[in-house]
Amino acid sequence: MTTTERYLTEYVAWLSIEKGRSPATIEAYRRDIGAFCAWMTQHKLTVISVRDNKFEQYFNELRSAGQADSSIARAMSSVRGWFGFMVDEGHLANDPTARLKGGHRGRTLPKPLGEEEVIALLDSVPHSTPSDLRDRALLELLYDTGARVSEAAGIDLSDLDFDEELILVTGKGSKQRLVPMGATLRSVLRDYLGAGGRSEFPNARKVTRLFLNARGGSLTRQGIDLIIHKRALTAGIEHSRISAHVFRHSCATHMLAHGADIRVVQELLGHASIATTQIYTAVSVTSLQREYRNAHPRAHE
Repeated sequence: MTTTERYLTEYVAWLSIEKGRSPATIEAYRRDIGAFCAWMTQHKLTVISVRDNKFEQYFNELRSAGQADSSIARAMSSVRGWFGFMVDEGHLANDPTARLKGGHRGRTLPKPLGEEEVIALLDSVPHSTPSDLRDRALLELLYDTGARVSEAAGIDLSDLDFDEELILVTGKGSKQRLVPMGATLRSVLRDYLGAGGRSEFPNARKVTRLFLNARGGSLTRQGIDLIIHKRALTAGIEHSRISAHVFRHSCATHMLAHGADIRVVQELLGHASIATTQIYTAVSVTSLQREYRNAHPRAHE
């Protein structure tokens, strides 16, 4: 597998697991990016060597070939997203698509779960088996900390500090941050790490990762996604509405709704730019407007 193929595989997995994109959407992204990769190969370019003027050349060739404006805009969006992902992951130092004109699509607002839905989902997980204890601890951690799915999968036992009530999380570009361990999360983690929990998994003493799968290996991002979908189904939440990223969205939105400072939320989520965190203020405003329209007697004509 070439470097380009590996980066594309990582991006497709990220779209599916962390962003919850539909198979049809992912296939469209893969098709658009694959066409651009074929063009790069034809011109002896790689994702490392391609420069900004080459993107204009490529999309001008698509126009000359008679492709519809809507198709070109979608292809631009797909390619931009991929290169932005590679920058975020530390594969590229700079984004060569930054000056590319056109193809911008409005940034969609995240769709968090309601607080009651999150509580119902968490409370629906029983405490009967080691897997139950693991799943409850995992879901609670995703919601309480707003960690990305890859960050949750990468937490080691040594990253937990129960005395200081902190968790060391390693994010994009190997950047580390400390996140608080709330009372509920602390309790369910202790249950999972106690008798009848993590110790019952194979290789529990040999593997350093916090969350283990049924075979005793480290729980992967795909494994986490399957657990979330299984538990959501039990709680009666529609499959398409739930992913690890939805827990992250919900954490941020609910904190801001309860008065948290936006810079605190930025630090918690590990956002490099506060502009990313500000997306959630738009969600909060949208929720406020909805509640206002529903409840205020003068909100309607």
